[in-house]
Amino acid sequence: MELLIISGLSGAGKSQAADILEDMDFYCVDNMPLALLPRFAELCLASKGRYDRVALVTDVRERESLDALLPALDGLWKMGLEYRILFVEADVATLVRRYKSSRRPHPMQQPGGTIDDAVRREVAALSPVRERADYIINTTGLTASMLQGRIREIISGGGPRCAITVTAFGYKYGLPMDADLVFDVRFLPNPFYVAALRPQSGLDADVADFVLSRAEAKEFMDRLCALLDFVIPLYSEEGRYTLHIAVGCTGGRHRSVAVANELARRLGEKHGAVTAAFRDIEKG
Repeated sequence: MELLIISGLSGAGKSQAADILEDMDFYCVDNMPLALLPRFAELCLASKGRYDRVALVTDVRERESLDALLPALDGLWKMGLEYRILFVEADVATLVRRYKSSRRPHPMQQPGGTIDDAVRREVAALSPVRERADYIINTTGLTASMLQGRIREIISGGGPRCAITVTAFGYKYGLPMDADLVFDVRFLPNPFYVAALRPQSGLDADVADFVLSRAEAKEFMDRLCALLDFVIPLYSEEGRYTLHIAVGCTGGRHRSVAVANELARRLGEKHGAVTAAFRDIEKG
């Protein structure tokens, strides 16, 4: 089981971090009583993979929980369960400004006290947790997409990636409504007008060879892949989790299928697993 403890300063972005992790298929629990952590971990381990990625948010809303955090984490080690700690922070001025704009009281603010004093007390209280953190993210000046990119980089152990789907479709059946990028391949010779190829699809070798072996098709594929190799990392850096590329021909059975299948293969060599879908292959 992959367990990530999210801790850090109030207002620094723990909830945003949990939302990002939830979108990455983590099961997130916000401020669960730490006395229940060992039992919770046992239930996750017994789920047979249902809860194999878990993120737990803890902060100073419950002072008793804060005092129990380090002993609870030590208990996880005794269970043989590995975990990582993500500590989220920001500079004092930024946190004070965020709390003033939210008009919410700081959890450590005392009657008659200032937000500045509360933030500094929290910094001191959480210093032992910060010292044990595996990752520290300072959100001062970070946009939401930048925070997303940092977290995804930490979790993946490398550069952030988005899930790519390449869909072949037929224009006469309409555009895919959720497509991000659409490419029209109706300029390529149509196998539909070759009697021997008409019953086949772009997944058959004869049709794929007919569509892709021509000079104009080869140059198109090279240029298209070069364009996508350039923009896909940029989409990822902007925090995109998915990218849907659509390739269309008239009926969605021959040309678009051959091109989409080859495009998915090429992109998969550089950008990880790519899903190929053929929406209208049985219609065209």
